[in-house]
Amino acid sequence: MIHHQYNPNYQFVKSPVDFNKYTSRALLQYCLGATMYMPGTKDFAQAVINKKYPGLTSMVMCFEDACKAEDVSAAEFNSIHVLDALADAVDNGTLKYEDIPLIFFRVRNVTQFKHFASMLQPRHIKYLCGFNFPKFNSLTAAPYMEHLVELNTKFGEIIYGMPIIEDSRVAHKETRLLELMAIKNVCDCHKKLVLNIRVGGTDFSSCFGVRRGINYTIYDIMTVSNCLMDILNIFTRNNDYTVSGPVWEYFKANKRMKNLEELPKVDLQQTLLKRKAVVNDAVDGLMRELVLDQANGFMGKTCIHPTHLKYINGMLAVTKDEYDDAYQIMHTSGGVIQGTKGMNEIGPHKNWAQRVLMRAEAYGVIEHDGSYIELFGVK
Repeated sequence: MIHHQYNPNYQFVKSPVDFNKYTSRALLQYCLGATMYMPGTKDFAQAVINKKYPGLTSMVMCFEDACKAEDVSAAEFNSIHVLDALADAVDNGTLKYEDIPLIFFRVRNVTQFKHFASMLQPRHIKYLCGFNFPKFNSLTAAPYMEHLVELNTKFGEIIYGMPIIEDSRVAHKETRLLELMAIKNVCDCHKKLVLNIRVGGTDFSSCFGVRRGINYTIYDIMTVSNCLMDILNIFTRNNDYTVSGPVWEYFKANKRMKNLEELPKVDLQQTLLKRKAVVNDAVDGLMRELVLDQANGFMGKTCIHPTHLKYINGMLAVTKDEYDDAYQIMHTSGGVIQGTKGMNEIGPHKNWAQRVLMRAEAYGVIEHDGSYIELFGVK
């Protein structure tokens, strides 16, 4: 897998690297980018084999919110079929392993996790990157992670877990910090198996009876923003974990999106933050939230529509100025030195620089902020 295959002729300053489930966790946690969710009942194998979505690099087949309770059994059998179909396609040479996105399964609860896991065969594990654990809290965390350890031992392969922090025990202020600390203690005990921490912005919104509109970001919803900031505070200290941003709920799949040559040549971040039109209100809203996601320390984003893939992954590319500053910081012993646009303080900026260099590996380096539009390659 490699990012930005929707625009294969784009000329990077530094190209992104290939990755798969066996890539070191240190880098792989930065590679998830736009992780697209779909119902577990959807037979997605042929879309992967046909490379229908060239921007798709990680995906989740869901047994929970996207799947009715009565459809879970059918979703489980379909998911096994998808894994079998991909394995068969690789075996017969119609699909290369490196063209398969990272595949995860979002289980419904601990019991259903154990049931579905019992259906897995050794041939499936190469194509399975891990599991997403919903409503991950102080009561469910240990059972989820304990069974994940058992699966890793059983198959002798790496199978990751991605906790989803999203329930009222974290939403409510009086229980939040104790709950987050309890969750982190479990994650710390199994850190090598925790690929990413995910957050449920929609579930948090539900706790307060709110929903952000198309012209707002999640940061405008104060009760939810407050939850997200505490999660970042606990989990991103010293780059301990990557935390993925909440889903953007809006899309406009027009028959004809704007062509690249029709898009304005702009300083993208400044244009978005000033709320000037770039593509359309759904895409502009997504990109505006992505700017704020990155500013606050989120890494990647849950995705519900393929039209979002190029924007989420594209905006994770690093500009040359950022890369030069980060490289300088990581290769200087100490002190304060002049950077591309300001002063680089070697000690305080080191964690930031480490994240930027990891993003550069995963998503590449582009010339400047105006290059994002070209990288999107909108069609």
